[in-house]
Amino acid sequence: MAERTEIEELGEFGLIDYLTRNITLQNAGTLLGVGDDAAVIDHFGRQTVLTTDLLIEGVHFDLAYTPLKHLGYKSVVVNLSDVYAMNARPSQFLLSIAFSNRFPLEALHEFYEGVYHACENYQTDLIGGDTSSSRKGLIISGTAVGEVAPDRFIRRSTARPGDLICVSGDLGAAYLGLQLLEREKKIHQEHPGVQPDLENQTYLLQRLLRPEARRDIIAFFEEQELVPTAMQDVSDGLSSDLLHICRQSNVGCLLYEEKIPIHDQSRNMALKFGLDPTACALHGGEDYELLFTIRQEDHEKVTLSEQISVVGYLTEPAEGTYLYSKGGKKHALTAQGWNAFRS
Repeated sequence: MAERTEIEELGEFGLIDYLTRNITLQNAGTLLGVGDDAAVIDHFGRQTVLTTDLLIEGVHFDLAYTPLKHLGYKSVVVNLSDVYAMNARPSQFLLSIAFSNRFPLEALHEFYEGVYHACENYQTDLIGGDTSSSRKGLIISGTAVGEVAPDRFIRRSTARPGDLICVSGDLGAAYLGLQLLEREKKIHQEHPGVQPDLENQTYLLQRLLRPEARRDIIAFFEEQELVPTAMQDVSDGLSSDLLHICRQSNVGCLLYEEKIPIHDQSRNMALKFGLDPTACALHGGEDYELLFTIRQEDHEKVTLSEQISVVGYLTEPAEGTYLYSKGGKKHALTAQGWNAFRS
């Protein structure tokens, strides 16, 4: 039988000491980390970017099929993705969790293994946070701190008509990984003896359970001296996130269905589920790719990266927001992506 240590045996400060005992600081700007009432950071004249995200059990993740180590990793990545979306680089991270008494120390240890792995991978210092009890389930709150050269951060509100719409990577894979896991969960609930069949869909499952933030795209911008006119990460779905940029920049858009990047595994799984691959890519969410706009004269630069697709362009606001289908018809682009408050 696996060892189980009740959290109450350690107490709050004993738990904090246990979870933070292996922290190693990696950034010169981190002057003081865990151990005092607050951390101290110094960014040497660079501008600071701050972002925070909540992950709630039963809303954002299901522990029936989410490994705790992957969840810890993802808890960091979803915050760092927002930092990169500002054209900044993450440097520090704070993590607060609340958990019920169904979680022993060993479970929290596994979760923090994922947290530490992500922080090491992205060269980000875990510098503090909080722990508390929860009446029901697991609640995770992450806050990322990043730095950017003065006035080099990218807003959502600075795109212009004529700019090209670009996206990194491919879209829809995380959503289809979710559909696969939900199908197997339902089968297991109805037939507990049946072993899950995940059909070797490693790519789709990893995109959902253990996503990566696109720091490589930020590095590419720097190498090419390319500054997007607007940017955000794709967390709620391409449709919703592109409309955020359109609304905040007061522009319209024309998006080309045939240009939207979809992985072959995503396309095949969508068809197997009887779903439209384009709809999955438009509205699925949790891809954590970067959606950004560039000046037309920068088109040649983005073609140097196989990880970037030009999927449309921005128009005058009066021209509206549309999707140009493979069949040659224009359809109004509507926000059908993730909504945490949808019942």
